[in-house]
Amino acid sequence: MSNQSLPNFEKGINGLLPVIAQDSVNGRVLMFAWMNRQAFDETVKSKVATYYSRSRQSFWKKGETSGHVQHVVRIEIDCDADCILLHVEQVGAACHEGYRSCFFRTLQADEFAISESQVVDPNSVYKS
Repeated sequence: MSNQSLPNFEKGINGLLPVIAQDSVNGRVLMFAWMNRQAFDETVKSKVATYYSRSRQSFWKKGETSGHVQHVVRIEIDCDADCILLHVEQVGAACHEGYRSCFFRTLQADEFAISESQVVDPNSVYKS
């Protein structure tokens, strides 16, 4: 790949670029995360979404704990090459709270309400 066709991690925050994971079948936004160059390279190589956790200061391959893997179908970058869009086949829940998407709350009147059902009990997936 030429440098023009790669995400520009120098434009990111501390070398991190925002990533949107979207369901490749229905277009639903599943989650938002961050990637640095190493996470991007691993994602391209393995075809499994790999992110960088700012709180843990480490890589995480989506589904390594839960089994709820994101198989990458297509990768796109925006016009400024500073935002990444992953089209994925989501296995199970994308959200650590057990929902298909991390965006499961919808503004109704003046408050956010849960607008979908959990697909998995997070306590059965994430053991402390």
